[in-house]
Amino acid sequence: MKQVLTDDEKYMKMAIKLAKKAADMGEVPIGCVIVYEGKVIARGYNRRTMDKSTLSHAEILAIKKASKVVGDWRLEGCTMYVTLEPCQMCAGAIIQARMDKVVIGCMNAKAGCAGSVLNILEHEGFNHQAVVERGVLEEECSILLKEFFSNLRKRLKVKTQD
Repeated sequence: MKQVLTDDEKYMKMAIKLAKKAADMGEVPIGCVIVYEGKVIARGYNRRTMDKSTLSHAEILAIKKASKVVGDWRLEGCTMYVTLEPCQMCAGAIIQARMDKVVIGCMNAKAGCAGSVLNILEHEGFNHQAVVERGVLEEECSILLKEFFSNLRKRLKVKTQD
């Protein structure tokens, strides 16, 4: 019997596919999809190394694309699906964009700003908060990152032995 995916799982699967694309290019595997009125309006994946830019996070690239599609910097009514908990820069951009909801695959204990290190997305001191859902396809998102960093460590070890 075929398992029926929820909308959150369907969009997270799309974000995971983008994360895998980043990994194939040697980037940290993080993918992001932004949905408005049931339609994907923007996609992004990590491109920091390729672009040689600190700003080329999946979320920032997707927000930029979504703003062009919507024709406004405000992304009210939008939901972001991201494979890894956003950092402080991305969480700040999400709040600045007035994003309604953020669905997160796995948390980031060392740099996450949706509840791990800080909680920028739900901070009551800001003029906007996002609804946050955590742990959607968490294991799949987590395994992707763990495998990437394990393979990276192996490559670096081989490189230093040469």
